[in-house]
Amino acid sequence: MSEADLPVESSVEPQREAVTEALMQPRSGGALALLAMLLALLALGATGWSFWQQQQLAASSTLQAQLDQLRVELSERDATTKTLHSRFADYAQASEVAGQQQLLAQLQGNQQALEQRVSRVLGGTRQGWRLAEAEHLLRLASLRLAALQDINSALVLVEGASEILREQDDPDAFATRQQIASLLQALRGVDQPDRSGLFLQLGALREQTPNLQPLTPVFAKQAGVNVDSAAEGDGSSRLAQWREQLSQYFRIQLHAGQDVRPLLAGVQLDQVRLALNLSLEQAQWAALNAEAKVYLMALGQAQTILQGAFQQDNSQSRAMLASLEQLATQPVSVSVPDMQPALGALQAYIVRRQQIEEQPVAPAAGKQP
Repeated sequence: MSEADLPVESSVEPQREAVTEALMQPRSGGALALLAMLLALLALGATGWSFWQQQQLAASSTLQAQLDQLRVELSERDATTKTLHSRFADYAQASEVAGQQQLLAQLQGNQQALEQRVSRVLGGTRQGWRLAEAEHLLRLASLRLAALQDINSALVLVEGASEILREQDDPDAFATRQQIASLLQALRGVDQPDRSGLFLQLGALREQTPNLQPLTPVFAKQAGVNVDSAAEGDGSSRLAQWREQLSQYFRIQLHAGQDVRPLLAGVQLDQVRLALNLSLEQAQWAALNAEAKVYLMALGQAQTILQGAFQQDNSQSRAMLASLEQLATQPVSVSVPDMQPALGALQAYIVRRQQIEEQPVAPAAGKQP
């Protein structure tokens, strides 16, 4: 109830009380009481009518506000409906929508097939690179064996190729892995010659070449014998002087059964030492390049020069000759295993993998709408 209605209710209450008092008065009041009662009833009716009009006005104003709000909402809905109609007009028909859905399903199927092919290509490319690396390792190992007979390097390279095939985890590579395993076992059964050690030992012998004594040594004066200090009448001292002078021109060899070799002059001795040095250097080259024939021939030449031009009684010459004989027994070349079975098996496996990867992938069937 509004504040305007409060005075009306306060005025109605005294009128009701007045009517009640008039009815309770004795009939002797007569017409005056009846008149007062009618007036009170009229006032009460007027007051009620006024209150009812006020209520009707308040309800009418509330209803009008609600109607205005509904009109606004209806106008907004009309605008929304017009917008939706305009959007619906832009949409395709049901048949076109069905065709677009079918095309979308086909597109999704083709996309899935493309994703599968891309994943296979990427995975196959990485595996192809690894297999190409394994083939390169086997080829490099074959080259090391053929050119240098380097067993240790070839063993490391073949082990790398075996590890790559193990990472593939492909049952089709079983035959290839078996060939590589046989090759590894054959390489482990071959002893690697110590070519570096042979090269260093021959280099040490070359350094000793300038210190070798020639076949005919120079006679040195004995310490403690001073011929010049001998007395003039002493015959033994004069005989010693003649012997010393004659020894510079003649040599008396008591072993006539031995071969007599010409004495070496200074230039000829240098040439002999150079020939011995070149023979040892040739043996070094043959040791590094696994040339057994050249190695043995060079050592034989060095032994011949050492025995023919230098003293055999000298300890340094005997030590060098013994070293040359010991080096001649050392192997510089070995029988290497055949790399072709393992390499051929790997190449055949790579070809099979490429054929599998090049097979077309069937596109996935699109779902019907």
